[in-house]
Amino acid sequence: MDIAAEKKRLRALALGRRAGMGAGVREAASRVAAGHALAALGPVAGRTVAAFAPFRDEIDTAPLTTALRRAGARLALPVIVGRGHPLIFRLWDAAASLTPAGAYGIPEPGPEAPEVIPDVVLVPLAAFDRRGYRIGYGAGFYDRTLHLLRQNNTILTLGFAFACQEVEAVPVESHDEAVDMMITESAALACARPRGGRSGQTESH
Repeated sequence: MDIAAEKKRLRALALGRRAGMGAGVREAASRVAAGHALAALGPVAGRTVAAFAPFRDEIDTAPLTTALRRAGARLALPVIVGRGHPLIFRLWDAAASLTPAGAYGIPEPGPEAPEVIPDVVLVPLAAFDRRGYRIGYGAGFYDRTLHLLRQNNTILTLGFAFACQEVEAVPVESHDEAVDMMITESAALACARPRGGRSGQTESH
């Protein structure tokens, strides 16, 4: 199997489904998914949760981040250091303005915001399967980041997306990092990811 080609095909399939969601459906699904995430996380007071700013038609994280703040969580957002490098996370103060940055123009906290190590990471994605493997957008930022964080920290990783982005099986390469749970508007699904998050070998499904 040409894994790169298959990932490209599955990415296009899942993103096509996502793009076909109406605005009202997307808004309602984002609220329901936020409820599933809150229930799965349990008490969050004092924990640092790394969220993400939605890009294009990604699931809206605002209902979840608003609820997390009210519950006492500290929020952080990813910052792109450079292509080929892991992300860092900076504290996201509700009163602070965010600046669109990088080639993608995704809002980020400024350099004055403290860098933090999160307890929980919400992971964006293009497609996913029930084992917790995901297909991103091709730059590998989250695979590198999760691998680095897991070397010295105990973190909980939650894929956060719409149910229509699920595919039967993501082709897995040795560098791919799985998530601990997948959260959609349909359910909070616990995933049996390999120890350390990586597959350990290339699989061709």
